[in-house]
Amino acid sequence: MMDASRPNAQKPAAYRHFHRIAWLAVVLTFCVIVFGAFVRLSDAGLSCPDWPTCYGRAAWPQATQDVSDHAASAIRPFETHKAWREQVHRHLAATLGVLVLVLALLAARRRRHGIAQVLVASLMVALAIPLYMRGQIMPALVVAGLGEALLLVAALRWSNADLSRAAALTLAVVVFQALLGKWTVTMLLKPIIVMGHLLGGMLTFSLLAWMAWRATWLPIVLADAPALRRWVIAGIAVLGVQIALGGWTSANYAALACGAGGWTTAVPHAMDFPKCVGQWWPPTDFREGFVLWRGVGVDYEGGVLDGASRIAIQMAHRMFAVVAALYLLLLSGRLLRTPGLRGWAVVLALLTLAQVLLGVLNVKLSLPLPVAVLHNGGAALLLFVLVSLLARLRRPD
Repeated sequence: MMDASRPNAQKPAAYRHFHRIAWLAVVLTFCVIVFGAFVRLSDAGLSCPDWPTCYGRAAWPQATQDVSDHAASAIRPFETHKAWREQVHRHLAATLGVLVLVLALLAARRRRHGIAQVLVASLMVALAIPLYMRGQIMPALVVAGLGEALLLVAALRWSNADLSRAAALTLAVVVFQALLGKWTVTMLLKPIIVMGHLLGGMLTFSLLAWMAWRATWLPIVLADAPALRRWVIAGIAVLGVQIALGGWTSANYAALACGAGGWTTAVPHAMDFPKCVGQWWPPTDFREGFVLWRGVGVDYEGGVLDGASRIAIQMAHRMFAVVAALYLLLLSGRLLRTPGLRGWAVVLALLTLAQVLLGVLNVKLSLPLPVAVLHNGGAALLLFVLVSLLARLRRPD
């Protein structure tokens, strides 16, 4: 093994403060993910029925009388204790978008017309917002789509020698995240949109973490780095599937489906684990539970599925959790046998065990808000560890 502090290749060319901005964006993205989980799990996802304003305000109203004359008040009654959560989350996400735009501009400055291309794409996306607010939905979608396409073309054409490809791709993902955030509200918490919004946040977090490590340039140089990278990539894939199942469980309000008395009321009976509704394999309806698209116009707040469908989703999440935990612990063992990676192995194993414990507590304690939010944060931390290893592992020249 070579000294991990000695780079074996040229450091990606970037602005000298690029890595600092990237790390700031990583921290902010983690905050957005955790706060977004808090918003969703506290049933505040529809507390501002218009977008991007909240009852017509850039911030949020302070009292019910402040929104009585706004059209959004006819869609959903104003709840002051929830509205601030949704709008603060939007402002945090907007701040993150500005940071990602700065990173894209810095990374593109050495590309021919790179800055112009990023600016034009961003201006097109910005123009789509007032169009949407004036009710011109299709023109807004077309303009935003063109801006998104321009960023994707740039990401395909540019290389990662200066991180310009990753930066342009990250900006494109953030733009699509904004669209998913809008559709989460306008499509009334449609599960496929909610799950996609969670996965988009995790993808943004991963891309920024990868860029931050590459810009910081602290490679871990190992002779068997290619083999370890394959292990890590498989771990990211397994964890990604489990995160998607967790998002689907949350979006369909299936986290409490295994009450010992079944899902017969809005509030389930005493929670059951490791059994579900008192049985090792209760009646399930996987076909209905995993229908991804059910049309538009349905309000999904509180869920629309019956008990068997929700149980199917919960059981799928539990079963794949076993697969994910076993693989991550196996990967931890593989890292533990590699000099220089034992600290990473211990962190990965501890986070995996903590995530399993939080999942069990979610069920046994009937989804307490702090535990459920921590469970989301734990998934992001696991992803950070894997992406960090992927970004840093290098073989010797």
